[in-house]
Amino acid sequence: MTPKNNIVIGIIVALVVIAAYDLEVDLVKFVEGIPNLVIVLEEMVQVEPKYIPSAWWAMFETIQMAFVGTIIGVVIALPLSFLAARNLNSKFVYAPIRALLATIRTFPSILWALLFVIMVGSGAFAGVLAIIMYTIGFIAKLQYESIETIDSDPMDSVSSIGVSKSQLIRYVVIPESASHLLGQILYMFDYNVRQTSILGLVGAGGIGFYIINYIKFFEYGKAAVFMLVVLITVLIIDWVSVKVRDKYIIKSQRGMEVSSK
Repeated sequence: MTPKNNIVIGIIVALVVIAAYDLEVDLVKFVEGIPNLVIVLEEMVQVEPKYIPSAWWAMFETIQMAFVGTIIGVVIALPLSFLAARNLNSKFVYAPIRALLATIRTFPSILWALLFVIMVGSGAFAGVLAIIMYTIGFIAKLQYESIETIDSDPMDSVSSIGVSKSQLIRYVVIPESASHLLGQILYMFDYNVRQTSILGLVGAGGIGFYIINYIKFFEYGKAAVFMLVVLITVLIIDWVSVKVRDKYIIKSQRGMEVSSK
């Protein structure tokens, strides 16, 4: 390693040490707290099977929230991503749209959930609205970045024959970025299912509402049932996502590589 690299590493280490001291990071406290964690885990192992049907029903509500929020969010995010792409619009168009999307992304989904709970009351509807907002911010960003990586040659070729911008988007931009979009939707749905499990903290419905309440009242055995259901669901979604990616995204990319040759 060069002296310059050693200096950079030294600066990073020093900053980590200073920040850890400022944040009162204490490894001794962590080690002393391990027995408390063991007690909680022992109580969580005592799973109460009679709560399994309720847990699956709550998980079904969570999946519905994530599904509806993701789909509606994607539908709204797509036109915004077209407007935010620099290779499709002037800075007078994409700059304010990007500022709007950045504003939306500034707030995590749990803060959006809190805002909507204040607006529409507690329950699943507030959670769905929060997921929609979070999905809009991130899908739009991921998608306009994908659009900006599209090869300019096909876009220039189609533009040279005098097609409209809507036709350019329909026949070039969407087909070229479709595989990326599918991957982004799968990732967002997976993330939203996990995130919806937390929104119950502020009363935004879903299985997280039950988990938070059981933990709040130290009923760790009941909470463990619901957390186990979340784990199983997430594993299933991961497995399905892998299958979909293998069948559609990877196959599509290979097809594009063959056609380009």
